[in-house]
Amino acid sequence: MSTKKAVAVIGPGLAAMLFILVRHQLDSVDTGFFIWTGTGLLGCIVTGVSLLAMGWLYRLIFYPLVLLRTPEDVGYITVGGRSKAQAANDVRRRRKIGELPPVYPNGWYRVLDSHMLDRGEVKNVSALGEQLAVFRGQDGKAYVLDGYCPHLGAHLAVGGRVVGNCIECPFHGWHFQGNNGKCVKIPYAEKVPEFAKVRCWPNCEINGQILIWFHCDGEDPQWNVPEQHEITKGEWVYRGRTEHFINAHIEEIPENAADVAHLAHLHTPGILSGVDLRYTNSNTWKFLRHDWKVQWAPESEPNKHCSQMLVKHALTVFGHHWPLLDIHVVARQVGPGVVFLLFNHSFLGRGVIMHCVTPVEPLLQCVSHIIFYQSNIPALVPKFILRAECTQFERDVMIWNNKKYISQPLLVKEDSAILKHRRWFSQFYSENSPRLQYQRDTFDF
Repeated sequence: MSTKKAVAVIGPGLAAMLFILVRHQLDSVDTGFFIWTGTGLLGCIVTGVSLLAMGWLYRLIFYPLVLLRTPEDVGYITVGGRSKAQAANDVRRRRKIGELPPVYPNGWYRVLDSHMLDRGEVKNVSALGEQLAVFRGQDGKAYVLDGYCPHLGAHLAVGGRVVGNCIECPFHGWHFQGNNGKCVKIPYAEKVPEFAKVRCWPNCEINGQILIWFHCDGEDPQWNVPEQHEITKGEWVYRGRTEHFINAHIEEIPENAADVAHLAHLHTPGILSGVDLRYTNSNTWKFLRHDWKVQWAPESEPNKHCSQMLVKHALTVFGHHWPLLDIHVVARQVGPGVVFLLFNHSFLGRGVIMHCVTPVEPLLQCVSHIIFYQSNIPALVPKFILRAECTQFERDVMIWNNKKYISQPLLVKEDSAILKHRRWFSQFYSENSPRLQYQRDTFDF
């Protein structure tokens, strides 16, 4: 429940309570016993504030953390009274792009979390430069079709209706099957043409997520997304998600795993230092420091599409090491768009953050972090972990949103893992992988 929803629920109750109390006081005027003082009003205010505080505390303890950033929210510097949106659009127009690799690698990409799509519901999703209609049929399965009806171009997810396991076009009522995209009904036609169909995207639903398979040549999925059995069995439960939009090429995001040197410079300042890189090294918060030890390596056959980053995190406060907060993380990347960050701590418990990158368009990536954690661990623990991860991640966002892609970077021998990562990532490109043809300067936030 958001703060606005909490206020919407509690606010009317407080108003009604205040009205009843005042009405009761006013009714007693006729008896001659009513004397209005500030005591009654003060009591109402205290009661109201207490209820709001209890609602906030309940939400903090029991509700999942949901933090959704808009494209202009993070990573841009506003000066001269300009808005965040103006600053973001200025950067998009002025920034040098560089010589980019293909913009849509072959692989699996998240489109929605499972709990975001109810039975009989359809949603519009923008991904890989396409408009998609994602819906859940009456059989409980999720289906993904191209968003536009091939008849006269109406958007199936804007006013469309789920009928059985089909999506009904809102314009003329054509029915398209979810499992293959074929049209099975035209209300006013005697016969449905054999060629009447809409593109059906290969998809899977696993680990509480709905994912689609993209391949530039239309090839079938070449690997599966591994199942996290603790999620399937209900041992790990959903504790929240974050969402960011990043103005960069998709390859630049996972490349951070191999860029070991940036951790010591960018992520050593404590999370209390915030995300604005102009102030993260402020002396105010230097008493809190993070220490990172990282290794990255690709996996071998049959899992050459996977890589692993081993992270050892330590925290120092006023120069003293706090071993209780030492965390070991195994970050396993599966293809270009899915990463499992597995946490295992003797005191804080076990869980996973699923880091998913989905291209919206060539230089706009939607990045989500979804956390599942041990059900017997208080929700505050995974929510704190997710919030801390978000803070560190938003420092990277400020870099990504403003950087230029360098196809032939100037590196030293300590940067060798970066080239190794680029060679590994190149397997997700094919000869026909789409490339950026032009920059869209007209798109404004």
